Parts: sequence; C-alpha cells; structure tokens
Amino acid sequence: MAFHGLSRTARSLRKLRQRHSSLSAVHTYFHSPPPSADSCHLFQVSGIFPSKNQVYNDSNSFRSIGAYHHLLQYSSFSTVPSDEKREKSKNSKGNECDRSWIDVYLPEKARPYARLARLDKPIGTWLLAWPCMWSITMAAAPGSLPDIKMMMIFGTGALLLRGAGCTVNDLLDRDIDTKVDRTRSRPIASGVLSPFRGICFLGFQLLLGLEILLQLNNFSRVLGASSLLLVFSYPLMKRLTYWPQAYLGLTFNWGALLGWAAVRGSLDPAIVIPLYASGVFWTLVYDTIYAHQDKEDDMRVGVKSTALRFGDSTKEWISGFGAACIGSLALSGYNANLEWPYYVFLAGASTQLAWQIFTVDLSSRADCNRKFVSNKWFGAIICSGILFGRLVS
Repeated sequence: MAFHGLSRTARSLRKLRQRHSSLSAVHTYFHSPPPSADSCHLFQVSGIFPSKNQVYNDSNSFRSIGAYHHLLQYSSFSTVPSDEKREKSKNSKGNECDRSWIDVYLPEKARPYARLARLDKPIGTWLLAWPCMWSITMAAAPGSLPDIKMMMIFGTGALLLRGAGCTVNDLLDRDIDTKVDRTRSRPIASGVLSPFRGICFLGFQLLLGLEILLQLNNFSRVLGASSLLLVFSYPLMKRLTYWPQAYLGLTFNWGALLGWAAVRGSLDPAIVIPLYASGVFWTLVYDTIYAHQDKEDDMRVGVKSTALRFGDSTKEWISGFGAACIGSLALSGYNANLEWPYYVFLAGASTQLAWQIFTVDLSSRADCNRKFVSNKWFGAIICSGILFGRLVS
C-alpha cells in the first residue's frame, strides 16, 4: 500500500510538471491560502494553471509534500529557525544589552546591593550633586577657584545619600514595585534581597554618610542631618499628594544650602534661597517628564504624580517651572555678584531646558527617559557659568 501511495504521488507530480514549466506554482500553492472560486475561474481563463477540479483532485499529493516540508522545517536537520528559536535568540540579545558594568566587574554577591543603590544608573547622583557644586562654586572668593576638596567630599556624599534614598524607597515601595513592569526586577521587589538585608545595607550607607558629614563644620552637620527627614519621608508622598515631585525637589536640592554653609559657615538668604528655589523648580521639570514613563502603571496601582495631575497640560506647567528656574538662577547670580560669563552660560542652559520641554514626546517612555538623563548637561552648564562668573569677578 505504501508503495502504491508513493507511485500515485509520483504520477501526480509528473502530471504537474507537464502542465507547468516550473514548480513555482506548487510553491505558491503551499504558501498561499486555498484559492477562491473567482481565482480558480481566472486561472481557467488564462490557461496557465489547472482547473478548479484538477487542483482539488491533486490535493492529496500536495498534502503529502506539505507534510514532508513541515516535518523538515521542525526537524533537527532543518536550517530554518522556528519561531520559538527566534524568540529565544531575541530574548538572549535583549538580556545581553541589559548587562551593565555591575555584571562584568562586581562579584555575584555584591551585585544586588549595587543595583539597590542604583550604581549602574548615575544620573540620580548627578542630579543630587549639581546643586551642591553650584553652591560651593558660588561661595568661592572672587577670582578664585572653588574648594576642590569640598567638592570631592560632596560628590562622595551625593553618591552615598542617593544610594540610601533608593534603598529607603525600595523598602517602602516593595509591594508597589512588584506591580510595575519597570520596577518589579529591583532586588527587594524581586526577592533577591530580603527587607532585613536591605535595612542592614541602609545602615551601612548611613554610617558612611555620617563619616562624610563629620568632616564639615558644626553648622553644616546640623543642617545636613536635618535633610534625613526629607529623605525618609519622600517615598510616602506619592501615596498622599499629586505633588511628590515638589517634595523630591526639596530633598534633592538641599545641597544648595549645605554647600554654601560648608564653605562660609553660615547662610546668606539672598543668595542661597533663590538658588535652592531654582533647584526645586528644575526638579519639577525633569521629574515630571520622568513620571510620564509610569503614568499608566501609577493609575493602575493607585499612586500619584504631577504627570497625572497635569495630564495634557504638562508642557504648559513645566514651561512655567522652567522659567521660574532660570529666573531664580539669575537672581541668585546677581546677588552673588557674578560677572557676565555667568549669564552667557545661563542663556545656554535656558536653551537646553527649552529644548527638553518643547521636544519631549510625553507618550514615549524612551524619549522621556532621554530628556530626563540630559539634565546632567543642564547642571554642568550652570556650574560652568558660576565658575567663570566667579573667576572674572
């Protein structure tokens, strides 16, 4: 019977070769849906393809060849990758792209702690450090460079305090983080680290931060320690108010007060208050853009943000905050007697901020993240302006 079936199939194929000049029609048949009545009618008129009855009479032969083709494609000898293989290859490439220096250089046991402190994402450290650098540079004597040692101390402090803030945030938000795609892989939310180990790591970070704080004068120690209240309470604000970005601004820009106090031993309200306010307005711009990445998840989980509060009016709001930021920086520089280079750089920073606001696509997570990360350059431009403005004065 098997031999009879194969002979019948061979005869059918010979008939097909006689009807067609090539096997292209067979290939078309395999990779096309069954022909409709209209299409079969057209084939008959053209005289090129077999009639409708002939097509269906030879269907058993086609099925036999099609079954062989299907078996060959999914066998171990096939050179055509299956959908499953392609998907695995795609995921493998995605995982390789997600690897950071933490995966390459740190031992396996240290990696969760490094990720908990966000060491692989330095933008948060930059945003925390720049107001400190602005203040320290502005506090320098006219015609002098800023205190380099003090800037190194504050840079290290920004790294530690930012890491501690992230640890507090992940401890308090671990139940929320598991419900959000972007955060469910964080060490505590994913279960890689237990909350107890997170608390122990937080204590280690704060101990190192205390060592940094003790190198400052007494006034700065008290002022710096008072910022911990903001650091520990900030993660709760998204549950209470639509303005957690404003509270983050109060927290992240505390260095604008602390840097001046560390150099001068006191505060000059006419200079540091506008400088601090400029940082708060700046944070409202960049963190509102950042919050648009998570607005759908925030609505589903039930947490609040300025992105949800402003909605379609976001660009109007952050334009106002941007203008207030630049105005406060101008006032602070004027009261600090900075010379004309400062205002040239301030104009450049204004352009960079305007570019962010007017070109950001708030419906694109990738573009929101790009604009958010670009704020490290805004901070650098302002710091450069303060430096040259002070050197010329």
